[in-house]
Amino acid sequence: MNNKIILLVEDNADDEALTIRALKKNNLANKIDIVRDGAEAIDYIFCKGEYSSRDINDKPQLILLDLNLPKMNGIDVLKHIRSEEVSKHIPVVMLTTSEQEDDITKSYDVGANSFIRKPVDFTEFTEVVNQLGVYWMAINKAAKV
Repeated sequence: MNNKIILLVEDNADDEALTIRALKKNNLANKIDIVRDGAEAIDYIFCKGEYSSRDINDKPQLILLDLNLPKMNGIDVLKHIRSEEVSKHIPVVMLTTSEQEDDITKSYDVGANSFIRKPVDFTEFTEVVNQLGVYWMAINKAAKV
């Protein structure tokens, strides 16, 4: 089992490319899997649909979850993640452009481990993602469930 997988749930191609670049720059994950909407995230995490052949025990060490997604928003995806035994301990970082205090509160209420606003500036965005990766992939100790 590879415990150095990051699942990036992001529908913006530019943010996806920047996030991947920042993570790879510092070799923070062996694998970065990408899904582009909330429904696909659920399929990936719970090995349904096109991900039915994926090993459910090969969990991501970290999920970077955008809030505003097509098909199912990030809050609903997070609720589903936290409601299932197989996924409830996976660290989830909300990574979004939202400035709404209500989004922060809702995210923490349903079990987000962290809420990060995406900086608009390229250099700042890269640094934020790098710091996220270092903390969650190298420093944090995840539950072995």
